[in-house]
Amino acid sequence: MASGLRKYVEAIPGTPLPHGILNACTDVRDVDDVHELLGVEWMALGCCPVQVWRDPCLNDESLGDESPGAPVQKEFCRPSVEHAEPITVYAGSECSTMGWTYTEAREHAEASLELGEQQAVEAGFWSAKLAMTATDLTPAEGPVSIAQGVAALEGCLAEQYGGVGVLHVPAGAAALLGCCNLVREDPAAGSLRTLAGNCVIIGAGYSAMNTGPGNLPAEPGTAWLYITGPVVVRRGPTETVPDQPGASVNIRNNDRRVLVERTYVVATTCTVCAVQVVTCP
Repeated sequence: MASGLRKYVEAIPGTPLPHGILNACTDVRDVDDVHELLGVEWMALGCCPVQVWRDPCLNDESLGDESPGAPVQKEFCRPSVEHAEPITVYAGSECSTMGWTYTEAREHAEASLELGEQQAVEAGFWSAKLAMTATDLTPAEGPVSIAQGVAALEGCLAEQYGGVGVLHVPAGAAALLGCCNLVREDPAAGSLRTLAGNCVIIGAGYSAMNTGPGNLPAEPGTAWLYITGPVVVRRGPTETVPDQPGASVNIRNNDRRVLVERTYVVATTCTVCAVQVVTCP
């Protein structure tokens, strides 16, 4: 609140990072179905390898009078069922009723959520999915350079999925991507791409977490990078609590509290790989 002779003005506006999880690298879908916002499951697609078949009759070694042996069997893969759980993010405003009306408190909470929800979704997805399901590719010798790390991650994704995926990079390590021309801008798509074609998310929430598999903190001077298959983000509508002015007031101290929240379900497929890279020599 303003005090003394200072004039009260509007808050300084902000803009979420342009290459975060709610931007061009992901398929963001606004949904109203409460069942989708409780979590989703699906039959995995693209996680089973497509095999190469060569007719044994075309093999020179099989020609002749002798039997070539048992016929070669084609392989079958049973698709797995994958799932994603909800992540609810919120922003709350608190002030004396002498300073703020209900409308002002609600608008402040809404603006806070709009600015910070991407970071919160990134932190939730990192800790609940990436760090809990990843295969660690870090060699026994320890963290590698960021170029080596990206190469290992893209190799992992190519072997296990084969399609375009998403590289997840903490904002604190983003500048290192330029040292070896590891990424390029795709102006048409509004995204960053690796030379292999994978999309790159640079996350403020990722940087805040920076944990490895099992959510173990990164060693000083290092960062964790992850890679996944495509990412689909289901986003619910915002909800204001309480939705009436009277219920927002605590009559014991005359303070007003207003909360705005939104539920997300962030899903990815097939594989999650991780590697620890050096950020400070």
